[in-house]
Amino acid sequence: MLSGKSVLLIIGGGIAAYKCLDLIRRLKESGAQVTPVLTRAAQEFVTPLSVSALAGTKAYTDLFDLTDEAEMGHIQLSRSADLVVVAPATADLMGRMTGGLASDLATTLLMATDKRVLIAPAMNVRMWDHPATQRNLAQLQADGVLVVGPNEGDMACGEFGPGRMAEPLEIVDAIADALGKRPLSGKHILITSGPTHEPIDPVRYIANRSSGAQGSAIAQALMRLGAEVTFVTGPASAARPVGATVVEIQTASQMLDAVTAALPADAAIFAAAVADWQVIGQSASKIKKDSKGSLPRLEFAENPDILSTISKLKKNRPSLVVGFAAETDDVIENATAKRKRKGCDWILANDVSPETGIMGGVENQVTLISADGAEDWPRMPKADVSTRLAAKIAETLT
Repeated sequence: MLSGKSVLLIIGGGIAAYKCLDLIRRLKESGAQVTPVLTRAAQEFVTPLSVSALAGTKAYTDLFDLTDEAEMGHIQLSRSADLVVVAPATADLMGRMTGGLASDLATTLLMATDKRVLIAPAMNVRMWDHPATQRNLAQLQADGVLVVGPNEGDMACGEFGPGRMAEPLEIVDAIADALGKRPLSGKHILITSGPTHEPIDPVRYIANRSSGAQGSAIAQALMRLGAEVTFVTGPASAARPVGATVVEIQTASQMLDAVTAALPADAAIFAAAVADWQVIGQSASKIKKDSKGSLPRLEFAENPDILSTISKLKKNRPSLVVGFAAETDDVIENATAKRKRKGCDWILANDVSPETGIMGGVENQVTLISADGAEDWPRMPKADVSTRLAAKIAETLT
């Protein structure tokens, strides 16, 4: 996403500075080169050694480093990056930026740069709401400075409200937007997630085991690459992806209706664990035990096959249709047969036997099956599976 791009990261002095360690890692994963600069206050929270180790390059701290300044190093640093990022941008640092001060290496770089600047503010809620901070923010934006965050939530000081620094992946997204490097910008991708609940009566239902965590992670990964996501989800426990168009459903029939209504889409990913059957003639009242101990008789009908229906559309079929195959036996053989039977382009197959801990867990191990054969992926966190899948989808659609 950021391959070949260079980011000058100025780390301000606030408790949120610890997030910059993850931010550097995420930027490196996206292909960016990161040059870190720490203010004196930032070094109270993170060390130059830890920052340098993650960035893979020297961490700069001192304006008067004679080796660098012999060649006017602060000018070179300020001009060589594609974007200057300030995270966390404290109230003090924002004030000095607004006033045009150049009292240390960080502010001197900000004054000397000819590149765009992105700030991620972080401070106590009262400091954020203070009229001086809001005046400084307005002036910085008028000067063309880009802003990401802050978010609302609990703070280290014990208060709640706006002032939390944006999360590292949010900052990566903002950097990609600023550099125009989001490969799925303008693409609409449809995702199904979670289980479906097929009612027996108002109390009981039939369902598959699914937390919805993998589907939500896929949506987030695709949005990081710029995609517009429609997220159709059953009653899952996983958090809904912020920024997606979320459609809540209960049954397989409702999911098919929601999916059809969301078309056209450039790609569709069917990660939901859809129940195979529905109950015929579901009871309008709770089914009671009788005194004779007789068991209720339930009749079943097949639910609509959403993956097959969309894969075989004559009109509005997404150019890439991806299904999942959760198997317990003969995983590759069954998933390969499923791909051919359903008519989809890819199947992500995984072994969900109880001993794997994958169903409802935080990790996944998949094999991507396409017309070209089977590609085994190592076991990894579901977020990393999603990042890899999103990159492969971007490569296919662009």
